[in-house]
Amino acid sequence: MSKIVFSAMRPTGRLHLGHWVGALDNWIELQKTNACIFGIVDWHALMGEYEQSKGIAANSIEMAIDWMACGIDPEKSILFIQSQVPEHLELQMMLSCLTPLGWLERNPTYKEQLREITTRDLQTYAFLGYPVLQAADILLYKAQAVPIGEDQLPHLELCREIGRRFNFIYKKEIFPDCEAILTKTPRLLGIDGRKMSKSYQNAINLSDPVADIKTKVSRMFTDPKRIKKTDPGHPDECNVFSYYSIFADDMNKEVHTWCTQAQKGCTDCKNILAERLMKKLQPVQEKRHQLESDKKRVVEILHAGAQKARAIAQKTMAEVREVVF
Repeated sequence: MSKIVFSAMRPTGRLHLGHWVGALDNWIELQKTNACIFGIVDWHALMGEYEQSKGIAANSIEMAIDWMACGIDPEKSILFIQSQVPEHLELQMMLSCLTPLGWLERNPTYKEQLREITTRDLQTYAFLGYPVLQAADILLYKAQAVPIGEDQLPHLELCREIGRRFNFIYKKEIFPDCEAILTKTPRLLGIDGRKMSKSYQNAINLSDPVADIKTKVSRMFTDPKRIKKTDPGHPDECNVFSYYSIFADDMNKEVHTWCTQAQKGCTDCKNILAERLMKKLQPVQEKRHQLESDKKRVVEILHAGAQKARAIAQKTMAEVREVVF
């Protein structure tokens, strides 16, 4: 049964392999049988990048190019930039009026980011309230399902609670409960073995040139127990082997054998992986090059998507205003 599915990403930089296998592959499958709405949420980006905001507009276009290069189809899904649909902020304001402060202060992600991110000042009103905007993003389209990882379940539950509180206060079921579509995100770490992130400069981007991919793969963290080429390896503890499992699973058995029996060294193993990665990325990068050569067309697609999104948003806000005022 077809559902209204909503998901979004913050345009804070180039997309990497983690985004591809962790989200976009799933979105591509969902758009085949559902009414999908995918937002490039630039207001959310501004909340964390307000001191360096000049790149957000360009990053938004680049994100749309990455999405379409991977297979997100604007003929099947609505693609739009959040700030081009002003109803997002209008609904956020209305929901902010009824969201208890305690719900936001106990948000685990908020507390974690305040603790972990020291390069930016996130002690702001907007950052504390970002889950309300997140709820508005979802509720504005009356989304029935949201693809997320398990770590995002508290955010979706807060969205449901805000929607239920609105319905209770105004005595009308405007907003439906949205369910989680749990994504099976592969364990794809950065080249240094940490979480893949542009902040750590450890990501392989979808738009990286061939030379950069080769260089990054050559620097990948490998099995720390394998000191010499003649030592048997432990593929289950090696980050390089985890990439084979995702991007060249037809070679899993072969790689496992040559690693555990010390038939190939780590350098050879990484060179082969780089070749397979480049082969996998080739159609994406070819499509990306076509889209980059006609950014005017990309902008037109996003404007058309914003018009479609806004038509839905305006209908929802008409219902909201009717029960509030």
